[in-house]
Amino acid sequence: MSVFREVAVDGGAGPGLAHADAQKNSFGRTHPSLAKFVHAIWYRHSVRAQILIVLVFIHLIAVLGSGAVTILEARKSTRIEIAASMKLADGLVRETIRLMQQEGPTKLSLADLPLQLRYVRHVRIAARDAAGLPVAMSSFPADFSSTSEDGRAAAPAWFAALIAPPAETWEVPVVVRGERIGSVLIVAEPSDEIAEVWENTVALASLALLVSLVVIGLLYVLLGRVLDPLTRLAGGMLDLERQNFKVRLLPPKAREAAAITDRFNALAETLDGLRDENTKLNRRLVTAQDDERRHMALELHDEVGPSLFGLKANATSIASMSSELPEPAASGVKERIGDMLAIIEHVQAINRGLLNRLRPMALGHVALADLLSEIVRDRAHHCGDIAFSFTAGKLAHGYGDSIDLTIYRCLQESLTNAIRHAQATRVEVVFGETIDRISATDQNPTRRLDLTVSDDGRGIDSGTTPGFGLQGMKERVQALGGSCVIEGASGCGTTVRIAIPVPSPLAASNPTAVTAGDQK
Repeated sequence: MSVFREVAVDGGAGPGLAHADAQKNSFGRTHPSLAKFVHAIWYRHSVRAQILIVLVFIHLIAVLGSGAVTILEARKSTRIEIAASMKLADGLVRETIRLMQQEGPTKLSLADLPLQLRYVRHVRIAARDAAGLPVAMSSFPADFSSTSEDGRAAAPAWFAALIAPPAETWEVPVVVRGERIGSVLIVAEPSDEIAEVWENTVALASLALLVSLVVIGLLYVLLGRVLDPLTRLAGGMLDLERQNFKVRLLPPKAREAAAITDRFNALAETLDGLRDENTKLNRRLVTAQDDERRHMALELHDEVGPSLFGLKANATSIASMSSELPEPAASGVKERIGDMLAIIEHVQAINRGLLNRLRPMALGHVALADLLSEIVRDRAHHCGDIAFSFTAGKLAHGYGDSIDLTIYRCLQESLTNAIRHAQATRVEVVFGETIDRISATDQNPTRRLDLTVSDDGRGIDSGTTPGFGLQGMKERVQALGGSCVIEGASGCGTTVRIAIPVPSPLAASNPTAVTAGDQK
């Protein structure tokens, strides 16, 4: 049984691998059923199972070969033994007849002949008179099928049929004074010899089976220990796939496996360092963006806002002074002033919208939980057909501009998607801080903010590509070292789970506990 393993190498496969691939594909096309069977019984098993299957297959071949050799040798030795026993019995019968002829009386001695030779192995001895009628025969147990001549358990019929020599009967005539008075029959009886061979074969087979089971058990344990580094390596690769770059593997004692483990740990350490660097860069980027937005918001608030207010005040003053002008001119001036005031109010509305989008003015001044609760109440006010609920645990007043603004934007985007696309009748928002302690005496526990927004809407269809809003939300959360998971199936609602680590314990000088029921 040969095993082919595919090895993928960047830059293309060699001619040998390409030839093996072509053979495998050709075999799969020409013998699809056999290919599926081989895949089911071979390729779906682990390496340890494959090795044990090969060893068991080799053991079976060895057992079949040993059985064939044992049967052939037993058959040969049985025939030799039976032939020797027949010759011995023939000599003893002839010598006994000679002695009987000297002693007499003949009939009594002829009847006692089988009893006198009853201890000769592997043969039956029977006496017949001149008419061919049986006079006597050597005694045997009544049940020949279950017990051999010497009391051993009889061999199975199939084994006896393979071992037993051809049936053989010798006849020795008894002649007294030139007259034949009877004959002695010597019949081969190999049952005890076959039973002995069967007993030895069973004993050897039992010992071989026990040794094989012990060897396979030891190999199972040893292979498990040898392949355990590969299993742990596979688990470590799965952790890397899940972006858990903190994973490290213990170096095994095997030199080759230890080298692979060292390379894995070095790779994980490098990836962990790169992720930390990317996290720092992303955090700096987000901080720089937030600083720029805050600066722009201050400029709009402190410069553009007062300027617009001054324009509006001057326009209002001009409108008041226009009443002193003659009537035709006064009407024209008032009309132009009204247009100017409308434009100024429109620009003021745009300015307020820009301020809110760049940075909510209440951010940093109002507790984060209250600010989020206000968003939910505002959505509930505008969407009367949806029941909103907001629940928050014990929280600090704020966690820094970047984190507070990220949580604020994520809640805004999640609620907007639930209202526009989910067709939901109920939206639940849960916000809180989680503290993970390694032990009860841990002085530096890890902290994170958890925001969960769930609805009972139509869910997310498979294959749907996330929009710019969700993608931007994920990027912003990941830039802060957090995670954003969107769960949902068609017809089962959608749940957005956001977790952002708090870099350092912040003093919750003004903890806010908000627990709001249904808001509508």
